[in-house]
Amino acid sequence: MSRIMTRRGFLGAAAATPLASTLAAGALKSSTRPATDRPNILWIAVEDISPFLGCYGHPNATPNLDRLAKGGVRFARAFMPAPVCSACRSALITGLMQTTLGTHNHHSSRTEETAIRLPDRVTTLPELFLEAGYFTFNQGKDDYNFWYDREDLYAGPYTTHALYGKSGGRKVGWKDRQPGQPFFGQIQLYGGKEIFSKTFESRVRNPIDRASLELPPYYPDVPEVREDWARHYDSIQITDDRVGEILDQLRQDGLLDNTVVIFFSDHGMRLWRHKQFCYDTGLHVPLIMNWAGSPDRLGGAGAVRRDLVSGLDLVATSLALAGIAIPDHMESRDLFAAGFQPRDHVISARDRCDYTIDRIRSVRTDRFRYIRNFFPDRPYMQPNYRDEWDITQLMRRLHTEGKLNDVQGRFWSKQRPAEELYDLQNDPHEIRNLAFDSQHRDILARHRQILTRWIDETDDQGRYPEDSANLKYMLDIWRGRGVEPVNPEYDHLKG
Repeated sequence: MSRIMTRRGFLGAAAATPLASTLAAGALKSSTRPATDRPNILWIAVEDISPFLGCYGHPNATPNLDRLAKGGVRFARAFMPAPVCSACRSALITGLMQTTLGTHNHHSSRTEETAIRLPDRVTTLPELFLEAGYFTFNQGKDDYNFWYDREDLYAGPYTTHALYGKSGGRKVGWKDRQPGQPFFGQIQLYGGKEIFSKTFESRVRNPIDRASLELPPYYPDVPEVREDWARHYDSIQITDDRVGEILDQLRQDGLLDNTVVIFFSDHGMRLWRHKQFCYDTGLHVPLIMNWAGSPDRLGGAGAVRRDLVSGLDLVATSLALAGIAIPDHMESRDLFAAGFQPRDHVISARDRCDYTIDRIRSVRTDRFRYIRNFFPDRPYMQPNYRDEWDITQLMRRLHTEGKLNDVQGRFWSKQRPAEELYDLQNDPHEIRNLAFDSQHRDILARHRQILTRWIDETDDQGRYPEDSANLKYMLDIWRGRGVEPVNPEYDHLKG
């Protein structure tokens, strides 16, 4: 299948594909109103956390986030387009699946030689806000898998740190805008990565009771795993404190009532079977939206939405709340649109992560999750960056010694099924694969058809080999760290 070539790079779908035709036309769904008297839009994007918050029913001390949900809307079933950061962020900043744009491989486009350029008609979310008269800023991570100049996206200075401690003189991004100018801002918090901080323990105000936690059945109940699980709860308490500081600063600056605060994570927690994998645990994230001065605009204070939501929907929703036209090509939906039609499924995808080459696609419907593994001959836990962790080495040793039961050991076996199907109503931990159950043959066929149609209609770029420049770049990085990637896709580059 041919690809559309543009000045900025390629667009994956052929010209006859409906999505490609729409992108070329650059149609708009709505008109843009003047830039006066509009709400500010603030994304608080958190790394690597699952929805282990009090307002999501978990025994965790998260008072700031619980209040944010109580005064706004909590989305109970929000799922990200990818279970890894750069691919997910590439989708969220464009409103298009990373597999549509060719930005699906984690940590791509890091040099001019490896650059992936967006099609001319694809404009990032910050650029759309800039064009509408908004001030834009980003405090923390961007990490997009396409070539861009930060000055084209953000009017404010790019900073690599957000509000990690009491502000202490550090200026929040909105301070740099013109008087009265609305802003679109991104503040990135460490979230689950707080555990790597040397001051982690000292900043946890109410450590979770380790003994009280119930581990999922696919993990062995050994002290190391229990501690790692508990530390994830603790890291979310630190995140909650940071969110409280941001809200306090908005309040002090008289901005809280007219700012839509959108809190979410890029994917699930860091442990295996969560981050980088297409189970609910890797893709299900907390999502809270709050507009203190206009709660009815979001459905009323304390609203809970239980429909299926894609992380892509943050884009169209943010634009619509600001009264900015939504480009027709976006695979994103305004969650508060008149006549809104909920999704009947959410697609997610995982491809190369660092040096580990994989391809997984998933369909999440109301009750079921379908997963297709395109490399069933490769283990789930093929060589990857987590191999250096003590806890990973422990798990491999327990598996080798036969000390894991069938459910716990399955993820460490040498092969995996080509297809997985889980009934989330009866099996929320996704441990009983129904893909080979004759009673679920029709359900399997329906989900298989949804995925196959989506792959064809969007021209999923994961079905094409990755270019040699990006593979060579990744190979050189990890060889420099003493790692020799084993995937055969690297063989022609070794020597």
